[in-house]
Amino acid sequence: MASRNGSNGANGMNGTNGAKAEWIVRSHGRLEKLAENLWWAWGSIPGMSLKRSMVVAKRRDGDLVIHNAIALDQAGMRELEAIGEPRYLIVPNAAHRLDAPAFKKRYPEIQVFAPRGGRDAVAKMVSVDGIYEDFPADEDVRLEMLDGIGDAEGAMIVRSTDGITIVLNDAVFNMDKKRDPLGFLFTTLLGSAPGPRVSRLVKLLFVKDKRALREHLERFAEHPDLVRLVVAHEKVAKGADAASALRKAATYL
Repeated sequence: MASRNGSNGANGMNGTNGAKAEWIVRSHGRLEKLAENLWWAWGSIPGMSLKRSMVVAKRRDGDLVIHNAIALDQAGMRELEAIGEPRYLIVPNAAHRLDAPAFKKRYPEIQVFAPRGGRDAVAKMVSVDGIYEDFPADEDVRLEMLDGIGDAEGAMIVRSTDGITIVLNDAVFNMDKKRDPLGFLFTTLLGSAPGPRVSRLVKLLFVKDKRALREHLERFAEHPDLVRLVVAHEKVAKGADAASALRKAATYL
């Protein structure tokens, strides 16, 4: 294991531009095993009713890839560390940096990767070792950039014995509408729910070529081994629902 600090006592500063690296445990769920090499957990977002998703993928060499890190409680981190060594941290876009500094402080040897278009913003919070194209893929876990989105986001593709899981970030939302003021603003006024869909906010901020992104999502949907779609907010689509979710989201482009 890489050297690490205690789960709830890891207070301090990350060396990158003075970004705070406190280990703050917010409301979250337990790690759910999706496949023999794949786990998922939800976590809360400060001041909002939306939930975020963390995905943990295990490579053939036993090392873990953490996509969209969430600081878990002591029991959750013990469970994660029992699976393998956290070796790679994927920060999927410039807005999903919340717990990245804390993970880097806990695991100083972890390698951090971000999309090319978000690298500079991510680097203000945590040292970045490379962009998606630099990630050392193996037979089970790889990264690829999304077409039509201006280098802002990519996808993590995980192969398990039961098939392929596509892990996206904000390019596709899949959640219900929220009733609290901020949740209503985000899900209803900004068109992020009900899902699955590509939100109005994402189209405004990230999408440069609607046709290119639509075709990329449709290619994912056509993958013969597709068994899951995981997105940052909030639901996991399984079985035939995974392809259906991708196709439906593509219709918003």
